[in-house]
Amino acid sequence: MPRKRPVVWFLAIVIPALVSCSGSGEAETEVSSPISPSETNVREVLATGLDVPWSIAFHEGIPLVSERDSARILELDAGGIAREAGTIEGAGGRGEGGLLGIAVQDGYLYTYFTGDGGNRIERRSITGEPGSLALDEAETILDGIPAGPVHNGGRLAFGPDGMLYAATGDAGSRDSAQDRESLAGKILRMNPDGTEPEDNPFPGTLVYSYGHRNTQGIAWDNDGVLYASEFGQNTWDELNVIEAGGNYGWPEVEGIAGEEGFIDPVQQWTPGEASPSGIAVADGTLYIANLRGERLRQVPLDDLGASAEQLAGEYGRLRDVVNAPDGSVWILTNNTDGRGRPGQDDDRILRLETD
Repeated sequence: MPRKRPVVWFLAIVIPALVSCSGSGEAETEVSSPISPSETNVREVLATGLDVPWSIAFHEGIPLVSERDSARILELDAGGIAREAGTIEGAGGRGEGGLLGIAVQDGYLYTYFTGDGGNRIERRSITGEPGSLALDEAETILDGIPAGPVHNGGRLAFGPDGMLYAATGDAGSRDSAQDRESLAGKILRMNPDGTEPEDNPFPGTLVYSYGHRNTQGIAWDNDGVLYASEFGQNTWDELNVIEAGGNYGWPEVEGIAGEEGFIDPVQQWTPGEASPSGIAVADGTLYIANLRGERLRQVPLDDLGASAEQLAGEYGRLRDVVNAPDGSVWILTNNTDGRGRPGQDDDRILRLETD
């Protein structure tokens, strides 16, 4: 049985952020140059005791958190209560699979999870009042997404066009990322009910872009530009600007290759300093949560080849970063997933002021 630990939800003393700029001996080959991050950023610890958390979403200002292995959806109350709003039936934690990304729109909670027969996307009505939220019966939006012990993708997000986007991984089958008949290794775009939008780039399919190894972060800027973070294999992790119908190269290329027919990333990093997961855009900056790299990376939207770092090594693995209703960004640590070094307070949610 998965561990179930109490979650503590609180506001801590505000701590000035300690900042370190990026810059390694490989800066000549990486499209990355240091910038000076804001010195006014502050942070708070908002919650502790989470068990393999994966994603955060907000329902009418109320934070909801998915736990990968327990398949729980937690409702976090700013008044000091953290409680289980529901469990996603059929979600199975196996390797990197389980309950992954969540998104909220129009009173529905959308969930991406690994179960029997592959990864799937469901939605449920959110019922009840704050402090007693619950989930209604599940409606399957999309199933048959290939699953495996690794590379399940899993991020869900609604775009400025009102469409639901889902990032899928290659599930360990490399060639599937180049196969447009497969849902693996793609960014998918669908109507909220799971049907195909008429203006998708490839008629008859939900595929929006392809050639992805394992995308776990998607976000848009104010101009509607879509950005995605992607795990590489052994050489380069990537930050991509996503174009409708674009081919991002995996497994034919990894990182910046300059080969015709493939879209290169705008920035790349070695996996040891990155392994990027969730991303968010705030105040002209792209924030990227890094797992193995154990840092929060900042990329200015007006200079996508530059970057800076915060929190390096301070809180361990970082899984997600999201925009909160108050204009701050929230960061989700991920040290209890079997690959980190959890402390007694892990896993946590941090709050970061962005200006």
